Amino acid sequence: MGERLTELLAGDLDGGFTELVRVHARGVHAFLYRVSGSAAEADDLGQDTFLRAYTALQGYSPQRRRELRPRAWLMTIAANVWRNHVRSSVRRPVSALRVDDAEDTWCDTGPGPAERALNTDDRGRLVAALSELPEHQRIPVVLRHVIGMSYAEVAQVQGCPVGTAKAQVSRGMADLRRLLTPQELKEATT
Repeated sequence: MGERLTELLAGDLDGGFTELVRVHARGVHAFLYRVSGSAAEADDLGQDTFLRAYTALQGYSPQRRRELRPRAWLMTIAANVWRNHVRSSVRRPVSALRVDDAEDTWCDTGPGPAERALNTDDRGRLVAALSELPEHQRIPVVLRHVIGMSYAEVAQVQGCPVGTAKAQVSRGMADLRRLLTPQELKEATT
């Protein structure tokens, strides 16, 4: 699918971009939702992500579009959009209402712990715990365990070596373990 998508992008930017959005919109939204804790914010940031992606693709040669790794490239843009959003807005903790609203919309395409939560209460506690992680841990944990990216892809998105990405995910998961009771963590990751 990835090779067909990049060939389509190289040959027909508008048609290829439509397919890119169709294939990757759900993953981009899931990532932005997990890091922001707000469906509305994720929608806005997702639109900005795809707008920036389209603008960038217009400046790429067909050969560069052909060589693109679409998922990692889009997640890099989404992570940068999120970082810019955080820098430009007053940082506020996620309110209880936003966490409650988030309980029933976990991404169901990846093998991460979010998809395995047993009930709404467990998901709510997991969303709340994720929102307590610092950004430098939350982003890699979400990319690895919610989106299902490889460590190499996480490293590419983060702009760091694979070993650093593994360490960020490991530290984030360790902090999640401290934030959740052993039973909650077991239920959320089985």
